[in-house]
Amino acid sequence: SACTPSMPGDIDYGKIAAKDLNPDSHTWLERRTLKLSVNCEAATLFAINPIDNRAGTSTFAVFGLGLINGSEKLGGYEVSFSNPVADLPSTLLTQFEGRAWTVLDPEDSVLPNQLVALGSRGDNSWAPHPLQDAIVDISVRAGIAPANTLTLTNEVALDGSATLEVMYL
Repeated sequence: SACTPSMPGDIDYGKIAAKDLNPDSHTWLERRTLKLSVNCEAATLFAINPIDNRAGTSTFAVFGLGLINGSEKLGGYEVSFSNPVADLPSTLLTQFEGRAWTVLDPEDSVLPNQLVALGSRGDNSWAPHPLQDAIVDISVRAGIAPANTLTLTNEVALDGSATLEVMYL
């Protein structure tokens, strides 16, 4: 049956002065959290697929913040999931590149296209279970590239963008 995701709000770090950026290392911004709700017409087996809409623009192996002057990578951001609440007791699980489902630690960030689901332990392994309603916290922590690698003569937007796709399993 059909599932509808919703995540009100966005993450806006406001203006950050160039002089406040670390010249030789990433400048880490404070973690921000939004709530993702998924509501299905009936109990449904699904996972969340985080898609990086700025793929190839990150300075490390996470989601990208966009480019300056078409070539300078502005930085990246980590995405993590925590505090699952659902109509069944659920554990956060993850699967990457078709491997087995494993428990996702709330402290661990996920990579783009690393599936996240809510599930439980079966006889021998962890697996997603069908849910009708689920809510999970999604936290983002952005890191701006070292200032000495960026041309900061004009105002630059932190232009991260991700799609959280409901994938039916």
